Amino acid sequence: SSKEWRNYYIYWSKKDFCGLSKVVVPRESLWMPDIIIEEMTEKDKNVPSPFVTLNNYGWVEYRDDKFVVSTCKMNIFNFPFDIQRCNITFRSISYSDEELLFFMKKDSTIITKESNDNIRMQYEWKFLNMSVTEKKVHNFYTNQTVVVYTITMKRKSALYVVNFLLPILFFLCLDFASLLMPIGGDKISFKITVLLAVTVMQLILIEILPFTSSRIPLIVIYCIGVFALMLSSLIETIFVNYLMEKDSSSLEDKKESVKLQIIKTSSIASTCDEMTDQTPSMCKGGSSSQLFLAMEKVSDELGEIKKIVLDKESEEKKEGYWTGVAKKIDKIFSILYVLAAILFLSVVFSVWLFKSNLPK
Repeated sequence: SSKEWRNYYIYWSKKDFCGLSKVVVPRESLWMPDIIIEEMTEKDKNVPSPFVTLNNYGWVEYRDDKFVVSTCKMNIFNFPFDIQRCNITFRSISYSDEELLFFMKKDSTIITKESNDNIRMQYEWKFLNMSVTEKKVHNFYTNQTVVVYTITMKRKSALYVVNFLLPILFFLCLDFASLLMPIGGDKISFKITVLLAVTVMQLILIEILPFTSSRIPLIVIYCIGVFALMLSSLIETIFVNYLMEKDSSSLEDKKESVKLQIIKTSSIASTCDEMTDQTPSMCKGGSSSQLFLAMEKVSDELGEIKKIVLDKESEEKKEGYWTGVAKKIDKIFSILYVLAAILFLSVVFSVWLFKSNLPK
């Protein structure tokens, strides 16, 4: 940067000095204003120029290039579509307005154009504009002018969108696709895998998100919201799978009862056969009534077994009660899940776009 001021005690005529209008003198030989930058956090490493340029009307020009390392309070609520404004404040250490006055260009358009030719934003920032304002500071019964240059810059968000926002959106679409899968252990495993992938993305977010604000950024709300939606979908799948397993367990119990009745009937028939072979007299005469009762009981048991088998076959063809309830719950939840996800994403991205398009 270049600073100029006028020393009213210096003047010469060019005619008296061979037309000489400018001269370079050591900076220690003239008075210089004590201007500092308030936001500097490290000492300037550049070596200051040892000379100043003096013209015949007393104007002193000093080229002072500084390497400024400063602090800037950032608002990352709209990360990675945020616009940041950083101030560079110039003031005098000891002089008041009665002793030192600041003169600067106040047209923001001209300042922005000149700054755009000199400022080269690196990495993830894009320079937008620069403006200047004056502030009056009261200090020990004296007034002092403070000059504040405000640099407005915007974060380049393309890499964050491609490497972070879109992958999480793709994982949510995968979870949508899992709604078409049949209910079972494979569907639960698939949903858990996708949920773990979103968890890994959240760990990456901790590394890239600057911790400079107490307000929760939108990108964190976006990640937590997607995680909560996918978690609710996983819990619903587990619950529906539990309801369908209730029908399966009841069907297995009926099969076991049929097997027991068949075994019992077979044992009765075999017992009667053994009695007939060993003591034929017991199956004749006085024991004929007992044999008739046994055979009638076997016939009844076979009839019941036939009825149970037929009922079992019809139940296998027809859905169980809990299976029907589970499918209804799954269908209703799928519709609500998709609608809730679309509504959530619409609100988050609309707020992002609204914040990004606010007037600068």
